[in-house]
This record gives sequence, structure tokens and C-alpha cells, in this order.
Amino acid sequence: MPFYDLRCNTCQEEFNIMAKMSDREQKKIKCPKCGNNDLSAIFKTVNITSSRKSGEADCPNIHKCGGGCHHG
Repeated sequence: MPFYDLRCNTCQEEFNIMAKMSDREQKKIKCPKCGNNDLSAIFKTVNITSSRKSGEADCPNIHKCGGGCHHG
């Protein structure tokens, strides 16, 4: 089941919940503050990925930089 970041359109409460896609589509998810099911998705997390060029050496400090320092 996916996690959703949602905002209640009634009381503006923002919350994160793990729910079935069908529960969201059928408006079965309710605001934990006011109980309303009129919710909007919000986007709080951004995932960034990068690809390495072929033949590029592995970073010896990957445990510190996460591989984003372009070592090589």
C-alpha cells in the first residue's frame, strides 16, 4: 500500500497515511482531525536520482556523500 500526503479541504489539517489506492479513489480516507473525506493530495517529498556515466569510478566516500559528489 502506498503512503499519501493529504490536506483536508475543510480544516486544512495535513497528514500522511498508508492506504489502498481504492480507499483514496472511493473517498474512504478521513481527516484525523475533523473526520471529513474531502481531501487533496499534497507533495512534500522530492526524490532525485542521477545516473552515472559508463566507466565512471565508484566514489570511495559514498557512505558520506551518497554518491552525489561526482568523484572520479
